[in-house]
This record gives sequence, structure tokens and C-alpha cells, in this order.
Amino acid sequence: MAKLLCVYCGSSKKLDPKYYSAAEEVGRALVERGWGLVYGGGNVGMMHSVALSVKKAGGYVVGVIPDFMKVRELAYEGADELITVATMRERKRVMEERASAFLALPGGIGTLEELAEIMTLRYINRTDKPVIIFNQEGYYDDLLRFFDRMARERFKSPGLQALFRVAVRVPEIWPLLEAPDAFESDALWRESR
Repeated sequence: MAKLLCVYCGSSKKLDPKYYSAAEEVGRALVERGWGLVYGGGNVGMMHSVALSVKKAGGYVVGVIPDFMKVRELAYEGADELITVATMRERKRVMEERASAFLALPGGIGTLEELAEIMTLRYINRTDKPVIIFNQEGYYDDLLRFFDRMARERFKSPGLQALFRVAVRVPEIWPLLEAPDAFESDALWRESR
């Protein structure tokens, strides 16, 4: 089984086409780099774009979807594994357990919540798996500035930025994920505090 990249992203069907295109590019590159996909199991929006592109490129897709979404026919039935769970919390837990790393593409409040939770788990040393934020065309600029303010006003230590890496183009994602020591110094930083 290939290592799985957990991708958090939007499920809206009303986005600028550039977001779906980027999700498709991520899916193709993911397969080329030998990764499989674990994601929220949806058949709409960027979620569907990334999953479909992984499948078209011959990759492995694990979808994790709450039963209430499956009942509404929102599940991607083409997934190699489609895991049905009871709650959104269980969905995040299963995705976290299955993933080797995490990638946040542009998304809405659900994507933000997933990203914040995995960053929190890294911060409290419950996981050391890499987290990448794909800041497509500055989508996350305001969030990154907010993180800076958190540290500046001492709500979080200056090491907050060590919990993740930022890519602005799809090809930049893979070196950040695959560098053998990309996140080692971060763990050492947290342990020393």
C-alpha cells in the first residue's frame, strides 16, 4: 500500500474553475510521486476533482464519509475504499490515522477546521506527520497573517509557523513532503520548550 496523503479541500460546486484545475493537478502529481489519497469521500467540488484525477491516473483512493452525507448521495462510489462513519469527528480521526501527511487546498470552514485540528495535534505532540498549506494565488494569505498575529501577541509561541509548510505552486508540495528532515527540527523545537 502506498503512503496516503490526506487532502482537505472545498466541496463547493460554484468555484472559479482554477480551483478544480489545481485539485486535478494535485491528484495527478500525487500518483506520479507514489502517494495514495485519503480524503472526505465526497463526489462534489474540489474533493471530487482530486479523487477523480487520482483514479484516472491509476492511483488509490480512500474516502471517509459520514453516513448522513452518504444518504444524501454525496459519496464518491469510485473510491477503492469508501469508509462510512457515524460523525464528522470520527471522519477526521480515521483520515488522520490513515494518512502519512496532510495537505490543505483552498476550502471553506470545514477545511479550516480540519487544518486547525491537525495543526493542534502537531503542536501538542500527538502527531509528527507533515502538514502543507497550498496557498493558491494567495488564498490563505489572511490566515497566515493571522497566525503571525497570534505569535506576535503571544497567544501562541513563535514556533507556530514550524507546524506547517506553505507551497504556492503544485510542484512545490512534493519536496516539502518528501524531504527526510523537513519536519525533524520542528519536533525538536517543540520538545525543547
